[in-house]
Amino acid sequence: MPTVYEVPADLLLKRLAEELKRQQQVSPPQWATFVKTGSHAERPPQEKEWWYTRAASLLRKLYLHGPISLSELEAEYGGGKSIGYFPRHRHDAGGAIIRRILRQLEEAKLVAKDGRKGRVLTPKGRSRLDKLSTEVFAELVKTQPQLAKYA
Repeated sequence: MPTVYEVPADLLLKRLAEELKRQQQVSPPQWATFVKTGSHAERPPQEKEWWYTRAASLLRKLYLHGPISLSELEAEYGGGKSIGYFPRHRHDAGGAIIRRILRQLEEAKLVAKDGRKGRVLTPKGRSRLDKLSTEVFAELVKTQPQLAKYA
């Protein structure tokens, strides 16, 4: 059975974001259309459904690297900020967006706190990601039959 490690991240994230939106487990707040994702960003995200994509990305990161803390996630989603003539400086992402999404995922019973270590996927969250990765891999095998030997 293929896991998150064996499927392309972009296909899995797209599929997971669609599922989270369809099942209404994660919903963006009203201010999500106007907010930047951190002080390093120059503008708000251009994608309309970026909230669901970020939630899917958080789930995948927790699958791969969990338990992971909020500060580690802020550093992961941060970036460089242009400071005029000087070299770019590293800035973390905003914590409010990540924290809000993690709370929504906790309410959906996909994520849980692991003491002071950070957050981890629950068995329900892990099985959902495994199920989706199996479906994505099956679709890939249909379009690229040479991948069938890896199933």
